Amino acid sequence: MAKYSTGSGGDSAGGSCELCGSDGGDLQTANVAGATLQVCDSCARDHGENERTTGNDSSRDEQNRKRKAAQNAAKLQDAQRADTSHWEDGADYDDDQLPYLVSKYGERVTEARQDEGLQTSELAEELDLDDADILAVEQGRATQANVGGSTIKALEQYLDIDLVESN
Repeated sequence: MAKYSTGSGGDSAGGSCELCGSDGGDLQTANVAGATLQVCDSCARDHGENERTTGNDSSRDEQNRKRKAAQNAAKLQDAQRADTSHWEDGADYDDDQLPYLVSKYGERVTEARQDEGLQTSELAEELDLDDADILAVEQGRATQANVGGSTIKALEQYLDIDLVESN
């Protein structure tokens, strides 16, 4: 039967393993599930989170964990930045930036389109725009959908409405 300790420690020569209870042999300090225990070599290999922990080793292990966590975070960020699969070939959104839009711009577009007697798909076809872009504008999510300024300008001109905030 295993014997558990509150970490009152003592000397590592002799005594019994605090995990398996085996008597005799040299014991070593190991971190097991967050607890510092005196364990035999076998239990240290099987259950210890780090080998032969001493004061210096413990701080070194903590530094290594932090360094590895930072490296993993950096790798993840680099991978996300490098993923260009969702970009269109040749698209340059800097040349077609979305201007500041008036409050409730989506409602204005919807009302104006309905006044013209057009469905969303008909308006998109008339302006040679994507249905999804028109729908995004009408739903007030032009920014999230990456709708370009040229789409807003085309809607303003065709529907004779103001969507851009005047300074």
